[in-house]
Amino acid sequence: MKLYYAPQTRATRPRWMLEEIGAPYELVRLQLSKGEHKQPEYLRVHPHGAVPAFADEHVTLFESGAICAYLADTFPEKQLAPAAGSAQRGPYYQWLFYSMATMEPPVLKVFLNTRMLPEEKRSSAIAEEGRAQWKDVARVVERALEGKTFLLGEPFTAADVMVGSILGWSGFMGLLDGFPGLQAYVGRLTSRPAFKRANAD
Repeated sequence: MKLYYAPQTRATRPRWMLEEIGAPYELVRLQLSKGEHKQPEYLRVHPHGAVPAFADEHVTLFESGAICAYLADTFPEKQLAPAAGSAQRGPYYQWLFYSMATMEPPVLKVFLNTRMLPEEKRSSAIAEEGRAQWKDVARVVERALEGKTFLLGEPFTAADVMVGSILGWSGFMGLLDGFPGLQAYVGRLTSRPAFKRANAD
């Protein structure tokens, strides 16, 4: 298995999954500052020239959520996804999709308009809109975690990788202030050995 990777990007999600699985993989580091992700060779792997991308003998994939879901299903013995047809499979899908479709957009609004974009292109109104939307999202996730170790209860799954990674990102921007349940959840996730290995460098 091969993961195309750059630190502090969405590629940390499938790397975390790979560390949870414990199977050998090759980490292909791309230096975004040098434009290595826009070279023709890599564009044949990921047509948008972004990270992550993933390849094994069966398939080549991009989109972090798709890669994480694929890995969970490829290694069922690791129990990183509920069994197909089980009662938890539906909620598992829900959180996978929720992470990307509902959680990430408001965080991205705040990130772009407070840190990423040049000062002259930032919009304080869009940043505030993102913060307001984020509070609604955070309340939903915090309620869902009440009385639980992880999103589906005790089993840790790929849904926790996806949701947890976005929560960690939001925490760096102060968006978890006032949400002690989410802070505690992030603490449980970041204490996992696989998370630490995936983020060591």
